[in-house]
Formats: sequence, structure tokens, C-alpha cells
Amino acid sequence: MIEYINLSSVPIFMLILMRMTAFFATVPLFSYRAVPNTFKIGFIFFLSLITYFVIDTSSFVLGTDFIVLLLKEIIVGLLLGLIAYIVVSAIQIAGGFIDFQMGFAIANVIDPQTGAQSPLTGQYFYIISLLFLLSVNGHHLLIDGLFYSYELIELDAFIPLWGDGHIAEFVITTFNSMFILAFQMAIPIVGSLFLVDVALGIIARTVPQLNVFVVGLPLKITVSFIVILFFLSLYMTLARQLFEHMFVTLRTLMQLFGGA
Repeated sequence: MIEYINLSSVPIFMLILMRMTAFFATVPLFSYRAVPNTFKIGFIFFLSLITYFVIDTSSFVLGTDFIVLLLKEIIVGLLLGLIAYIVVSAIQIAGGFIDFQMGFAIANVIDPQTGAQSPLTGQYFYIISLLFLLSVNGHHLLIDGLFYSYELIELDAFIPLWGDGHIAEFVITTFNSMFILAFQMAIPIVGSLFLVDVALGIIARTVPQLNVFVVGLPLKITVSFIVILFFLSLYMTLARQLFEHMFVTLRTLMQLFGGA
């Protein structure tokens, strides 16, 4: 045990710790304010310690570029967690689409997890998605993916940020797919509310005495709740596809960072 406790192992442990800390600072679920900081610090430390004793660091040679490697580990952790957060934020965007059609766009709430304003419907869907992620052990897959990232992105390797543009193209494609997924989640409810708007427009032309602005808002809210009730079963399928897409995105990004 004494041979493991030496000063030469401290830089390697610091590199592992930096990637872990940056990843858990941005990844969904683990980065939220509701998770105590004491738990975060202890969890990251012991997970880094376990990773240090498991991965092969025999070929690592400490050089003058240690600070550069330290910055590289922080960038890798931040980008991996951020790309996962970007994919999951499709739920919030879909909720924004729905709230705009329902008339709830002005009634945003403060998300206690992130401290940012969030649409009502988006927050409702987001909580259900997080519970679904926990129920299928998706948080274990996130930790497992971060652990195996050390096989794809070695500690002494540099990521090709200024390569042939594959990473930038992949990030742009991820943004595009995020908006597509948000549109797929919102289109059943938004489409139903569009039909309600068409019906109200016809009523306004045929029955001018009826004030559609007074009738329209409660009618659209009622229709929205009914559609959401029938939509939840389809929404769970879309949430599963969203998380599968998130894991595939993380793996692809790690392969690009590793030069694969």
C-alpha cells in the first residue's frame, strides 16, 4: 500500500479529479443545486480515487506540459457534461413551445435545480424525464461512460480541437437534433392547439357576438390538459429515445476527442 502513496501519483490523480469535477459540474442531475455540495465533493473524490487504482497509468510520464494537460482535462469534462445538458434541454424547449400556445408563456417558474426561469409545462415534463432516467439507472450509465472515457481519451493525450472540423460539425449536428427532438415532443399538443385556434377563428367569423378572446384561453388550457393526459404514454417513448440519443452523443464525442 505504501508504494501507491507517493508524490508521483499526485499529478495523475489531479488529472483524473479535474475531469470528474468538470463533468459533474455541468452534466444533468448531478450538477443541480438540490444535490448537497458535501455529497458532490465526496462522491467526486472517491470516484476519482477508484478510477486512479483501476485505469492503467504506467505509461504516463510527467513533463513540463502538466498545466496544459490539466486544462485539457477540464475542457473534456466540461464539454462532455455540456453536450449531455444540451441534448436534455430539448425537453425545456418543447415545454416552451407548448406554453406559448397554451397562453402560459408569461407564467414561467424558477427552476430550483438550476436557478433559471423555466416554462411550466417544460418543468413538468423535465421532472418526469429525470424520474424516468433514475428509474432505468441512467445515472449509472453516465458514471460508466465517464469511467470508460479514460480508455478513449488518455490522460497524456491532447484533444484535436483545431483538427479537420469534425468536432465542430458534430456539435452543430447535436444542436440541430436537439431542436428536432423538441419539435417532436411538442407537435402533438401544439398541433391540437393550432386546430383549436382554427376553430375559434371560424366561430369568430360566423358568430361575431361571441367574444372568442374570453372563451379561447380557458378552452385552450382545457384542451391542452386533455391532450397531455393522452400524450404521456407517447412522451415516455420520446424521453427514452432522447436519453438514448444523449448516450450515443457522449460516446461519439469521446471517440472524436480520442481521435477515433
